[in-house]
Amino acid sequence: MNVLGYAAHSATAPLAPFVFERREPRPDDVDIDILYCGVCHTDLHLVRNHRGFTSYPLVPGHEIIGRVRSVGASVTRFKPGDTVGVGCMVDSCRHCRPCTTGHEQHCDHGPTFTYGSTDRHDGTRTFGGYSKRITVSDRFVLQVPDGLDLAGAAPLLCAGITTWSPLRRWNVGPGSRVGVVGLGGLGHMALKLASAMGADVTLFTRSPGKSEDARRLGADHIVLSTDPAEMAALSGRFDLIIDTVPYAHSVAPYLPTLRFDGAHVLVGYMGPLDETLDTSPLVYGRRALAGSFIGGIAETQEMLDFCATHGVTSDVEVIPIQQIDVAYDRMLRSDVKYRFVIDMATLRA
Repeated sequence: MNVLGYAAHSATAPLAPFVFERREPRPDDVDIDILYCGVCHTDLHLVRNHRGFTSYPLVPGHEIIGRVRSVGASVTRFKPGDTVGVGCMVDSCRHCRPCTTGHEQHCDHGPTFTYGSTDRHDGTRTFGGYSKRITVSDRFVLQVPDGLDLAGAAPLLCAGITTWSPLRRWNVGPGSRVGVVGLGGLGHMALKLASAMGADVTLFTRSPGKSEDARRLGADHIVLSTDPAEMAALSGRFDLIIDTVPYAHSVAPYLPTLRFDGAHVLVGYMGPLDETLDTSPLVYGRRALAGSFIGGIAETQEMLDFCATHGVTSDVEVIPIQQIDVAYDRMLRSDVKYRFVIDMATLRA
């Protein structure tokens, strides 16, 4: 079927309307009309080929909220009219150990990503949520609970699950002490979720002007990470630190603030840290330096259900798709609080 979307055709050209072919639905497929699509930093990086492997044309978007148009003959969990979500993945091998234990994002054979990937059944390319419709296997479609603001729910499918997964992995709950490094798209979700889970939450920031907003989002304490005295006062405090900084930076100042068996988890940056790390705080305190990558389908559904119960959504600025290049430029300047979301009703030929 022909579908209208918005595509990048090179690393430098503006995104523009693009008609492309979606597959005809398979028996296990859900055909979805897209209502909203969040704008992720990954979209920007791939559109502008920052990582050097983008293939064009590229239709980005992996924070998708939509309404079911139709379902395949074998689909029983969804029906036309249901409000649903699609996140960063649309398939995996489904039989390796990560897949069978609910961690499809770590599929031994590689997950099929929502865009810029290859369909493992017919070899076609995947196109994302900057489009009118999407067709996805029911196993990778999420039920959006009633009561969630739909635009605010879109970033939960990437920023939300990226921060939820380590919070659950390290068993955060009432009495936990959680630190969050950085206040952006990921950081603001980490504050909201950790607070809703009952934790005592501290924001580490280099910008003293963020205190008021941080408290509104759920921070109990704000620490200026460039102040040695403030950092020293936190020795042995945290069960978990969620590090959302998206560029190379030093983790050394934060490790002594972890308690025995605490963990510092990187979710915002993939690449060399460009530092010679003193491992003494790790060895002597049995502390861990770890990473976490999005989340599995079951835990994403768990996160959505939790957010509906606790009234958690992302702080968003809704834009027409014609402003996407302006939004990318603003993202590079950190000029958004805290995520852009595209109203797909604005997409017209």
